[in-house]
Amino acid sequence: MPLAEAAAKAGAEFIFLPEYCGGLASEGAALRPPVAQEKDHPMLRVFQAFAQNYQVWVMLGSIAVTAPDAKILNRGYIIDSAGNVQSHYDKIHLFDVEISEQEVYRESAHVTPGAAVQVTPACGMQLGHTICYDLRFPKLFRDLAQAGAEAIAVPAAFVKKTGQAHWHVLNRARAIENGCFIIAPCAVGPIPGGGESYGHSLIIDPWGRVLADGGEDQGFIQATIDLSQARRVRSKIPSLTHDRAYSLQSAEMTERYQDL
Repeated sequence: MPLAEAAAKAGAEFIFLPEYCGGLASEGAALRPPVAQEKDHPMLRVFQAFAQNYQVWVMLGSIAVTAPDAKILNRGYIIDSAGNVQSHYDKIHLFDVEISEQEVYRESAHVTPGAAVQVTPACGMQLGHTICYDLRFPKLFRDLAQAGAEAIAVPAAFVKKTGQAHWHVLNRARAIENGCFIIAPCAVGPIPGGGESYGHSLIIDPWGRVLADGGEDQGFIQATIDLSQARRVRSKIPSLTHDRAYSLQSAEMTERYQDL
């Protein structure tokens, strides 16, 4: 909360928070965030009041919400400056990976995946919402961009090891591919129970330029974005309108042609 207050006092109109911004711990291969029912969730209620008090928009990158199947939902929210929830998004792609023998994650063991995305009018922009591991699935970003998203948020608690190798290049690629702004707030520092988040929150323009990088220290970053830049980039490189249908040949078919 102190960082959000500092950002609001510094003139921010829209504040973006990372994945599991209500807290996160690990237990073996499982991630263990604090969980509550949506109607009682303290983080949601606190930031609705915060948004109204400071007259700012807020994206809760995600919090853990009780799901009907006894698991949880990794759910993020867009809250307007009057404190109203404008939309929510449940993380679709779950982090089931084995980075090393010592570093194994099975998000699906405790999280129910989402099944829908949307573009939300928010603070004068058309905004798409993804979460962390979604970054590795470019079709999701393309679908949001083709549905009108001028900016796409990627709140994350990206693992440090993969973050060092992939975080910057994947976020820049998603911006370039779709001619959109990428706003990627990422948690930073050790996770109680094991693991570490990479940090380096990013704001990237539609040409792939990094406008701000939060590094590996706690804090906040700011940038003023010009939404007309997305339109200009898309008019110069209109790849969002150039998708073509194609078929994928089987290896058997390829071998048949080679024999002709």
